[in-house]
Amino acid sequence: MEAVELYKLVGVVVYLAVLLAIGVVASRKMTDVGDYFAAGKKLGFWSVAFSARATGESGWLLIGLTGMAAMVGVKAFWVVGGEVLGVGLAWLLLAGPFNKLTHKYDSLTMPDYLESRLGDKSNVIRLVSAFCLAVFVTIYVAAQIYATGQAFQDFLGWNWYVGVAVGFAVVVAYSTTGGFVAVVWSDVFQGALMFLGLVALPIVGVIYAGGIGPVVDGLAAIDPSLLDPMAGDGFTLVSIAGCVGLLLIGLGFLGSPQIFVRFLALKSHKEVPKGAAVAIVWTLLADSGAVLTGLVGRHLMTMPGQDPEALLGVGAEQVLPQVVEMVLPAVLVGLMIAIVLSAIMSTVDSLLVLASSAVVRDVYQKVLYSDIPDDKLVGLSRIATVALAFVALGIALAVTGPNQTVFWFVIFGWSGIAATFCPTVILSIFWRRFNTAGAVAAMVTGFVAVPLFKFIDMGEAMTALGELPPSFLLSAAVGITISLVAGPGAQTARAS
Repeated sequence: MEAVELYKLVGVVVYLAVLLAIGVVASRKMTDVGDYFAAGKKLGFWSVAFSARATGESGWLLIGLTGMAAMVGVKAFWVVGGEVLGVGLAWLLLAGPFNKLTHKYDSLTMPDYLESRLGDKSNVIRLVSAFCLAVFVTIYVAAQIYATGQAFQDFLGWNWYVGVAVGFAVVVAYSTTGGFVAVVWSDVFQGALMFLGLVALPIVGVIYAGGIGPVVDGLAAIDPSLLDPMAGDGFTLVSIAGCVGLLLIGLGFLGSPQIFVRFLALKSHKEVPKGAAVAIVWTLLADSGAVLTGLVGRHLMTMPGQDPEALLGVGAEQVLPQVVEMVLPAVLVGLMIAIVLSAIMSTVDSLLVLASSAVVRDVYQKVLYSDIPDDKLVGLSRIATVALAFVALGIALAVTGPNQTVFWFVIFGWSGIAATFCPTVILSIFWRRFNTAGAVAAMVTGFVAVPLFKFIDMGEAMTALGELPPSFLLSAAVGITISLVAGPGAQTARAS
């Protein structure tokens, strides 16, 4: 075995061993379902900030966003702006009130919170939100499973299906045994790896290329539009809609359950300002590093007139592994593989535990068997986590395969979760007249609108805008309208 291949394998093995060790240690912290789904609601700002960022980014950051930047150039910075805006608003505007409310109601899950906040005694909110979570979270997990196979294929030359199987087995093992505690601990570890890798790699790449000047000149020679924020399309309705759509990707941070369960798990709302500072800095530097890596890779790997996808894969999503192989010493290549896997697995583990909470806590315990005690649910929660993981694996194998694009597949799952829950969460926090009927209508509208806007042709401008902004707006509008129609006699948001 060549030295570089040995270093790669050692890096991956050590990384996976650390994750399994985290799962074993965290399993000893499990006493009841509150620990399994919310870490006992005792987390500090460092843990929550790193865990929320690692979960919120996923494989699309290192594989998808780097590839997008290599394809379209500095236009990809619109995504960075949207991410920073979304993360900042989520922490500074929503995290504090949400944490106080969930502590007040002793909520362990998003459906727990919504049911208590709106005084719903019918279980309708719980059932609708649990169903929507299970569907879109499973799709999102399937996208991450796909990205796992792609990472092993690109870095180690493994068969895509073998890579999927190995990554799937490890993440299911540690997230199932350790629950949310293992998820958060692993996210801190993985989030730190992601941050260091994304900040360091473009710096090393620029040095390797001879400095910023040669990189800029090289990109201009390849295609001047790579240095244009509008990607050479000018200020047309379609191009503006495309940029706005990228900027509004950050809407997904304003209430998505996989992010907000971390705010729920904060030990106090007083931790929010410190967590916000950490999360915003992490997002700005890490996301910018991903875009810069894609730009440096486009300069190093292609020449004027060459098709970037022919050299860098579909969507240019092989740009990161190619840059790593070119600019890093062999001993660090294995570490970079671990960093890519960190981005993927930190999202998969969180989503699996979130989906199992919807099935076990919100349906089995709260609707079907309300007398079952919390401490009896840990074993069932582990079974549900494994079962949902296999459903996601089946979707990944059925609708994806090697050499597809990660970015937009992930965005579809992300958009579905966001449009279903974000408007409802925002209205529940800030509008006293919001009620059960409005919440159910908003969630159902968001759930249906995402595939509607995704798969039905509504013109170039709407296609460029993407499915999330119009679905988000429509969900909010329906939620407000139905709440007003239902009137003051409906179950409404309780006073804070």
